[in-house]
Amino acid sequence: MTLVDDGHLVAPEAMAARRQAAWERQSTHVAANSGFYRLLWDGAAPPGRLEDLPELPFSDKAGLRLSQEAHPPFGDYLAAPRAEVSRLHRTSGTTGQAMNLAMSARDCAVTEIVGSRAQALAGLGPGITVVHCLNYQMWMGGLTDHMSLERTGATVVPFGVGSSELLVRTILETGITAISCTPSYPAVLERVVAEKFPGLAPADLGLKLGLFGGEPGLDDPATRQRFRDIWGMEPRNANYGVSDVFCNFAAQCQHDTDLHFLAHDVLHAELINPDTGAVKALEAGAEGELVLTHLERECQPLVRFRTGDIIAVSATEPCRCGCTGFRFRVIGRSDDMVVVRGLNMFPTMVAAVVASFAELSGDYRITLDSPPPHDVLPVQAELAKGRGDDGTLVARLEAAIKNRLGATARVTIVPAGSFPVTEGKTRRVIRNYP
Repeated sequence: MTLVDDGHLVAPEAMAARRQAAWERQSTHVAANSGFYRLLWDGAAPPGRLEDLPELPFSDKAGLRLSQEAHPPFGDYLAAPRAEVSRLHRTSGTTGQAMNLAMSARDCAVTEIVGSRAQALAGLGPGITVVHCLNYQMWMGGLTDHMSLERTGATVVPFGVGSSELLVRTILETGITAISCTPSYPAVLERVVAEKFPGLAPADLGLKLGLFGGEPGLDDPATRQRFRDIWGMEPRNANYGVSDVFCNFAAQCQHDTDLHFLAHDVLHAELINPDTGAVKALEAGAEGELVLTHLERECQPLVRFRTGDIIAVSATEPCRCGCTGFRFRVIGRSDDMVVVRGLNMFPTMVAAVVASFAELSGDYRITLDSPPPHDVLPVQAELAKGRGDDGTLVARLEAAIKNRLGATARVTIVPAGSFPVTEGKTRRVIRNYP
């Protein structure tokens, strides 16, 4: 199979035969070489038709962790000889034990091509110089995303994390016009600019395009507008992925802030009820947990893998940009969900309310000191630099959360700069219990 960059532009009808043929090859490979799935399937053969995938049980992160503990370092879902492992990555471990990711040369190439579709859709291409500020120390977002950026034809500066003052100087000296990083990282640079470069404003750096991923928050219009106002850059959600599957397989285009699914030819998506596991139709208006199956993966193929990401499908018809895949928003992760008196609360929902207050920086934490059930939502919100509390801020924020989300919140206002700003992923739901 030759993977081409038009895999997100082919009409669904024309794609169906390609996908079925890919599944036939992939299912044969998995059944013959993955001890993990042979055990999970109790020795039964996988269905021959892609539409019959729901006959198979789910796999999940907990099962993969147990597999790697019992069969280090890659687990018994490694379906290729160790000698064929070309690259070793490790997950960030944000939601639990870090995982070792094995990729063959072919896996690397496919991953980079799919990732380049996303970055190109978000606006990157020849003639643009982009600085890549994600962690290169084994995390897939570093090197593998870097290679995806290069495949767009852009000039890529491999900066990584740390040395933010040097980064500002590098941007100024080399004419960098785009940045690839987490949405929270520009706040770090704002502080560096204010402290180390008097008289310089963030907009003076000349960054015109922000390619963001790894954290939620960009669905909020106020957050997007803040990037435009302070930086003079257009923010794009350019890097949605699941490290165990593909580090980047969805992005937004210039016409639509929703994510476009860009991997039809190598990845099969399902939507399920996260509580019952029942399959839901992947149609506009549907919400559920995203389940993914590799249609092409040599080293660690996954079948019916529960991502834990809760998404809302916004459209299934082709977009004005030409993409033919479904479009969606990420509501949150099932393991970040906080249930307050029967209401499902996700950090992105709280972020939208917090960001609507000019007195606040937009940063917040939800700190849970006891296990569920929860009667109230404990929210710490940070003041913006140079702003104060007139004594009514707590009551107004609590009222806004109640009115917009339906949950009773217990709000604490903390001074500007109270929360650490990081160059990697920021955890906003903190559970202080086993």
